[in-house]
Amino acid sequence: MRPARFADFVVDIVKNGPTASRVQTLAEAGDTTHPCGVVITVGSAETRWQFVGQLPEGAKHDTFTDEPVTGTPVPAGAAPQAGDDPEAWFAAALAHAESPEIAAIERWSTRQNPSSQKGVTVTFHNGARVFARAF
Repeated sequence: MRPARFADFVVDIVKNGPTASRVQTLAEAGDTTHPCGVVITVGSAETRWQFVGQLPEGAKHDTFTDEPVTGTPVPAGAAPQAGDDPEAWFAAALAHAESPEIAAIERWSTRQNPSSQKGVTVTFHNGARVFARAF
């Protein structure tokens, strides 16, 4: 899944979820610095997410088609809660979508050597990835 289609997917799942009060693309929010992403408001907290994609290994931009490849969705786990840390909330919202295109969701703060940057890596069944960075 390329970042633009992922942004549309995120907008759709967030606007239909019970805990977010607002979601819009970065472009709709007036952000011209980051080419792709969303702004999500949960409670009174706004989090901006920038999306960057990585094609499957060996794929070329000029020949890669963004056709969905499906498999077993990641386990849904606990539902996103309004009081969750933004990274945990976002990962839970993605998992609860139960998309058959998503093979794995990795929170950056829970890695063995975590980064100070909050974010999520979403791996798709076609081998592509989206890196979602909170800023």
